[in-house]
Amino acid sequence: MSNSVFRFATVSGQSVHWFLKRNCSVTPSQLGWLYASLCVVSLGIGAVFWLNGARLVLPFAWLELTAVGIAFILYARHATDGEKIALQGGRLVVELENGGHYERAEFLPHQVRVEPRDSDRSLIEVSGQGRSVRVGRYVRPELRAALAREIRMALRSA
Repeated sequence: MSNSVFRFATVSGQSVHWFLKRNCSVTPSQLGWLYASLCVVSLGIGAVFWLNGARLVLPFAWLELTAVGIAFILYARHATDGEKIALQGGRLVVELENGGHYERAEFLPHQVRVEPRDSDRSLIEVSGQGRSVRVGRYVRPELRAALAREIRMALRSA
């Protein structure tokens, strides 16, 4: 199998891998450092106002930082979401991670079906041996049909 044939996959030897991830510009560790610096600056300013007699600035700074912290936690929880599809060793392995929840399914390549769930722009359903997994959340809807064709092509040549 040649890598030039695939648009979404990476080919290494006899295995083909698809890594479909969220477009994340800030990693959770970068977000943690940003939040820590924001806390230092905001609480420093609040402490200066507290010492100068403006007693309500510091409690509101804590309230603000709590709200921002909750928002950052919700963001960071989904920042590493993704889908890994691998065709290797005579198996199609699908791994999904969403908000810390991990799901893994293995299929035999000759017994798996790959098709859009409802229409060409819907998620791709990978099914076989009584199991079903939906993939393609991190691919634009208009490209999901191309991804499904690519997976089918790799399965045929496996």
